[in-house]
Amino acid sequence: MAPDLVNGVLNWVGTPAMVASLLLFYPPYYLFKTCYSFLSWLFPEDLAGKVVLITGASSGIGEQLAYQYALNRASLALVARRESSLRHVADRALELGARDVVVLPGDVSTPDDCDRFVRTAISHYDRLDHLVCNAGVASVGAFEEIPDVTSYSSQLDVNFWGSVQTTFAALPHLKRSRGRIVVTASATGWNPVPRMSIYNVRS
Repeated sequence: MAPDLVNGVLNWVGTPAMVASLLLFYPPYYLFKTCYSFLSWLFPEDLAGKVVLITGASSGIGEQLAYQYALNRASLALVARRESSLRHVADRALELGARDVVVLPGDVSTPDDCDRFVRTAISHYDRLDHLVCNAGVASVGAFEEIPDVTSYSSQLDVNFWGSVQTTFAALPHLKRSRGRIVVTASATGWNPVPRMSIYNVRS
């Protein structure tokens, strides 16, 4: 009887209270975000000489982020599994204006590799200002058609734990430099896409 009473009270009180709190706190929150974004656009951070570690930098979004940082004369530490592709990106980044580029081939799903990326970047540059967690993989298929769901653990190891482990290793150095953490996310986190169940969960 008592649990039913509690549930009834929560249904009548909890939902309106939650809606009221959203109406109360969301407008000032989004106003703050808008003002902060405008000020960031008005007074952009000077990236010249900043040290930036980017995971998943051999292609796609990570590659283009490396080029954008290079145009702003940052120093780069580029991480991905494909060393040859990384070296191509590094050469192009130097052409675009990067002050220095370190190539760090490895796998973000391996904790030891994540520690090594950060240690090597610190050893080379003696600081870290931005960490860009961009590495990610995706697969397509209906959930009920997956022959072995445990085979998808490697996707979570890259997409989720790769960001967690790299951030954990880099955090003391980012605190020291008052640096930034940038995480590449996906709209599937709030608008799931059919036939991409595991990827949706990660996002």
